[in-house]
Amino acid sequence: MVRHAFSILAPDIATRLICFSDDMDGLRKVPENVPNADLLAEHLEKPLTAIPDPFGTHDSFGAHNNARLRAFLDSFGFDYEFMSATQMYRSGAFDRPLAILENYQPCWTLFCRHWAKPAARPIPVLPLCPQTGRVLMVPVRAPGCERRHVAYTHPDTGVGNDNTGDGRRVQTAVEG
Repeated sequence: MVRHAFSILAPDIATRLICFSDDMDGLRKVPENVPNADLLAEHLEKPLTAIPDPFGTHDSFGAHNNARLRAFLDSFGFDYEFMSATQMYRSGAFDRPLAILENYQPCWTLFCRHWAKPAARPIPVLPLCPQTGRVLMVPVRAPGCERRHVAYTHPDTGVGNDNTGDGRRVQTAVEG
């Protein structure tokens, strides 16, 4: 609707509608309305595209959800471009945005000036545990940021780790 209104107001400006699926988001809880819920329980906190499809129709739960979303949009005749976070990271398309790590302190300083009560530092990236594949909700440390490496302390082991920003192990997020 907004895109249509804009095309009427500014017919010479090209537009496109992007439907973006954050399918690298970690599964927080098992949905009650899916079959084989026990299958999902062992994959909590893993990216949706790293979890088997409980319906058995796609390569992953994320792929299943993406197909359902696209079918819904197609049923209404939407003209859109579909993008998947998993595909964007794997292709390297999001490697450049990881430059936020290089400018984390200046960004944080600017953020604090404009936010009345910053409760906690936002986490600019969420590393994926190389052993379990789970999304780790841990703060990253500054060392190594200039190389776009993510240094963090694993919550279970306490061991410091480096994860590369190769598009396969980190996802951008702003969490409080």
